[in-house]
Amino acid sequence: MAIVGYSGHAYVIIDILLNAGRLVTAYCDAEEKTINPYHLTYLGKEMEVIDKLRQFDFFACVGHNGIREKIHTQLSQFLGDPINAIHPSAVISASVKMGEGVMIAANATLNPLVTLGRGVICNTSSSIDHECAVGDFCHIAPGAVLCGNVQVGRSTFIGANSVIKQGIVIGNNVTIGAGTVVIKDIPDNTTVVGNPAKTLVKKPARFIKAA
Repeated sequence: MAIVGYSGHAYVIIDILLNAGRLVTAYCDAEEKTINPYHLTYLGKEMEVIDKLRQFDFFACVGHNGIREKIHTQLSQFLGDPINAIHPSAVISASVKMGEGVMIAANATLNPLVTLGRGVICNTSSSIDHECAVGDFCHIAPGAVLCGNVQVGRSTFIGANSVIKQGIVIGNNVTIGAGTVVIKDIPDNTTVVGNPAKTLVKKPARFIKAA
């Protein structure tokens, strides 16, 4: 299979795929990398080598929500849906539902009736409890905890070791800083930090064309 994007976040995903028994042999990026720890073959820029990519399963190895969404959406039009990258050590309830292009890292836990949208990242040792719903192209960072019935809008980033109280509703395009404790709902396009969470800045809205 081939990956799109080849730097630190990609190394984690390659390790997940290898542990899951997938063979990663090639990558796409804006330019050929001088550091190539997995000895992958460089194919070129992804939108310029579509014909080459047709022979591979693919995965978008980009941590940034907006860039990952762009890659996922563009390539899916030509290649079909990306695979999911799920580490064998993750604990995933049989009732979990997930979209395509999802990353679930080592020691992550997804409890009953969790729903994940397309392109979601559940990073190392994150914990998502019962009946949570995480929107498309969100990133749940290492050690973050979502208690039961949390609703997360699309393109939201939840920082490392954050804790989200049960029943909280988080909007679209929200950024939650590392170690933040969220005890109140958060509206769209907001950045919050601290314990308890306080609004740091209101961000411009991101208008995302539906795929």
